Amino acid sequence: MREFVVICCILLTLPFSTAGQTDTCRLRISLLTCSPGSELYSTFGHSALRVVDSSTGTDIVYNYGVFDFHDPEFYVKFLRGKLLYYLDQGNFSDFMYAYSMDDRSVSEQLLRFDCSEKMDMQRFLFDNLRPENRSYHYDFLFDNCTTRLRDLIWKRLRNDAVTAAVTDDPGRTFRNHLHYYLDNNRMDWAKLGIDILLGSRLDRAMDNSEAMFLPDYLEKGIDSTLSGGKALTEEKQLLFSSTSPPPGPGSPLSPALIALSVFSAALMLMPYSRLRIAANLTAMGDFILFFLTGLLGVLLFFMWTATDHALCRDNLNLLWALPTHLPAAFFIRSLKMPAKRYFTAVALLSVALLATWPFLPQELNPALIPLIIATGWRSWQISKVSGIKQTG
Repeated sequence: MREFVVICCILLTLPFSTAGQTDTCRLRISLLTCSPGSELYSTFGHSALRVVDSSTGTDIVYNYGVFDFHDPEFYVKFLRGKLLYYLDQGNFSDFMYAYSMDDRSVSEQLLRFDCSEKMDMQRFLFDNLRPENRSYHYDFLFDNCTTRLRDLIWKRLRNDAVTAAVTDDPGRTFRNHLHYYLDNNRMDWAKLGIDILLGSRLDRAMDNSEAMFLPDYLEKGIDSTLSGGKALTEEKQLLFSSTSPPPGPGSPLSPALIALSVFSAALMLMPYSRLRIAANLTAMGDFILFFLTGLLGVLLFFMWTATDHALCRDNLNLLWALPTHLPAAFFIRSLKMPAKRYFTAVALLSVALLATWPFLPQELNPALIPLIIATGWRSWQISKVSGIKQTG
């Protein structure tokens, strides 16, 4: 009788023991991917990691995209590439409320890891939250809020893990990636600014892992990854759907191209106008052209040589935005031969730049073409006439 009772107790507890073994860690870890927003800082979307711990009743979102905007040296650090980003945590409900208020879609991919791997990821996040560990030097392409999560996840995949290509074009560059989002959000001036500020390092073709520096492509990578013969994504769902219509590319005639074309045409045609003030307007336009492009050249040279922004190096925009234009702007009316030779050289350089445009190792923004034409034309005119006549 005693043996019978013992056997019955074992049989009754067996199902519960088996069930307990399937979820002993009580952890659920998923990647959250947020759609692009309407502001420049949110144009490329966002990634975060959600950790649900049923043993403690917590539902936490870990976010590597936080910085201290109230830092008194914020702008100086940002300009010099020394601004620190941080890992932060917050309640999932607060996270969802913020993105729903911005009307930005949020999708979730539940990651298929065993209990020990999930516990290891949680310990890593806890350790990263320590004050001495939570900050890092942000790099737009190689160390950002998305690449940090990519590396965290991929480090725990099996050796036989395989990920399908996340882009259709194997020759796609980082700049191509950025242009896609900027065009869809119709941020033409931002696109022009990025193309001017960031150098040729942005024009390198990406490998499959590097392409996942943007949230949408990390989501695609996780969707297509097999580890140990099993899909990395255990479950996927849309947590919030934006009510706004999907963005689309704008007109090929961007506002930046139109504005620079109008300015350049006016500058080249003004000397032939019958207006009495044509000469003065031409002189003013020449000064503005060379002063501002020279000032821009000084900024580009500074960003290349005096900051930690690696992407601002090797910038071929310095072929038209010459820092020497800044002092040259004050010698446009000079009769001296050095000034005339300078503007002759600028005219020839402009022609050479336009002739080699398709073959340059850096993709320059097409909106700059009218400006370069105007720079070359006005430089040639300035070098060929003398005195007051050179301005009109």
